Amino acid sequence: MEERIKKQVRQLQKTLNDHNYYYHVLDDPRISDAKYDRLMQELIDLETARPELKTPDSPTQRVGGAPLPAFDHAEHTLPMLSLDNAFSEREILDFHARILKNTGRDELLYTAEPKLDGVAIELRYENGRLVQAVTRGDGVVGEVVTDNVRTIRSVPLRLRDDAIPCPDLLEVRGEVFISRAGFQELNRQRQAKAKPVFANPRNAAAGSLRQLDSAVTASRPLDIFVYGRGQVTGLAFDSQSGFLDALSALGFPVNPLVKRQITIEQALAFYRDLIEIRPDLPYEIDGMVIKVDAVDLQQMLGEKIKSPRWAIAGKFAAVEKITRIRDIGVQVGRTGTLTPVAKLEPVKVGGVTVSRATLHNMDEIQKKDIRIGDNALITRAGDVIPKVVTILPADRTGGEQIFVMPGHCPVCHSPVQRLEGEAAVKCINAACPAQRKERIRHFVSKKGFDIDGLGKKLVEQLVDEGLLTSFADLFTLRKEQLIPLDRMADKSAQNLVTAIDKARQIPMHRLIFALGIHHTGEHAARLLARTFATLDDLMAASREDLEAIHGMGSITADAIAGFFANPENQGLIRQLESSGVSIVNALAEPAETSDHVFAGKTLVLTGTLTAMTRAEAKKRLHAIGAKVTGSVSGKTDFLVAGTEAGSKLARARELNVPVLDEDRFLSFLTS
Repeated sequence: MEERIKKQVRQLQKTLNDHNYYYHVLDDPRISDAKYDRLMQELIDLETARPELKTPDSPTQRVGGAPLPAFDHAEHTLPMLSLDNAFSEREILDFHARILKNTGRDELLYTAEPKLDGVAIELRYENGRLVQAVTRGDGVVGEVVTDNVRTIRSVPLRLRDDAIPCPDLLEVRGEVFISRAGFQELNRQRQAKAKPVFANPRNAAAGSLRQLDSAVTASRPLDIFVYGRGQVTGLAFDSQSGFLDALSALGFPVNPLVKRQITIEQALAFYRDLIEIRPDLPYEIDGMVIKVDAVDLQQMLGEKIKSPRWAIAGKFAAVEKITRIRDIGVQVGRTGTLTPVAKLEPVKVGGVTVSRATLHNMDEIQKKDIRIGDNALITRAGDVIPKVVTILPADRTGGEQIFVMPGHCPVCHSPVQRLEGEAAVKCINAACPAQRKERIRHFVSKKGFDIDGLGKKLVEQLVDEGLLTSFADLFTLRKEQLIPLDRMADKSAQNLVTAIDKARQIPMHRLIFALGIHHTGEHAARLLARTFATLDDLMAASREDLEAIHGMGSITADAIAGFFANPENQGLIRQLESSGVSIVNALAEPAETSDHVFAGKTLVLTGTLTAMTRAEAKKRLHAIGAKVTGSVSGKTDFLVAGTEAGSKLARARELNVPVLDEDRFLSFLTS
């Protein structure tokens, strides 16, 4: 009897999962809704009576579970990078020209697809089962939303293996979205219940995906298309188009408009077609994504700090609106830069009410002849921060005022200075309270020291009262100093002191981010923490050492080297340490662990390897204690040159770096 029930449950689970696939992925329903509901109820009854037969990939799990107290966080195995943007066909052609130059090819093929305006997600499958779903987050760490993603009916809970075998491990990336019709119905239901409506489908999708109660997510019309990969083992493919075909065979919804293995001319024609059909699509898109199709060329081109070199987003022209510039103010950032900001008559642009727009710098204002009182065309294309496209001179009445950048900082009243060759005007007073406030706010932010209770208003008070003159002062604050402040009492003061004390131990990558080094975001901070075991090692690194890190650009390397060469910054680090701040580093690459010839050595891989991918070679080298960097320098011990090696090979010969061909490399690797 028990075996018969178990078999019945498994058969019902498979049947319902199949029908989810037919309905939500293939758009080919094969049974009526009533019959589907009867089968689902039968399965629910059986699993209720025999809860031990309920599995994570059962279709009953799509209804949601108990609410969570909060989301866990997880680090992506490989960073989820963002894409560079192109805003015209000319810029897409410029991207193509760079690819041809960097690969040495005369022509190559691309895969192109619509760029959905949704929420990026990574789904992890082990042995064919969905085990984790993580939002993009900052690209390195995201929120775990597995229970919520299980409720999306187009997401396979178990991969199909009738066409190809399931991979051992598959991290697939995609975009969660809500269709136009689903969005309208969702807002209609919310209006009927006197609830606030969502501004646009993207906001609705993001809010639905981040519900602590997955039953709420299950009630929302979420959908998904997949398009990318993280870590993959046990699945063979040599192109982006081949990978998408494999995903389709495994049961994932891939956008039906994807164009595979097309030329750049065909990609541009597709870009124009998408602009034409955009209003009629059942979902929102804001551009086209174009990717080099061949995986070996993707690996050759590599990545920058924040984006791959082998892909770009061709964005559509933005939604633009006209409004009046009521005034122009000036903000002072944490680096001292004075940024003019237009204060606007509020206007809705792309579903968002806009009342401010950046004017960048004085050159921008003069170039566009922007004046207070002008009517202006506002856009949000590709940017969260709105911009002024142009002003409308024909609307002028004669009462408009020319804006003049102040000669003194609006906060500390010190003289401002425009450095030669730069557009930015800066406050040169290092003790400027505005800079100090912004630097401290950055320092204590969630991605930095994450000190709970230390918000914007309190930071401003602490600086204004002279209690904070540097980061290090945070760790000497006493309860009796805090109690007299506005909205502060004994308990809240004690809570803040406790929160500061808890923050004294910090991972090295978060400390690096908290320091606010120019051009150094979270991804760069993690690269540094993986490369250098201690902060002292990082502080002693040369510009060349930094630039040799795979994924680290020359501008970022300059900024980091310059920051740590500054005696004041060195003193600040020592102050933090003497204040009890303890720096831990769990990201550092393992030290030399063997007597292998490559152990402790620095290698650079270039060209195409035939016996394994460069990623596999890098993994094997790390396992024996070697370090793999992306640029050849005087500290490189070996260059491994596969076929079609280019500029790195020439650089290695210039520096007399030993060069190993693939056969010799493999003989050393396996010795």
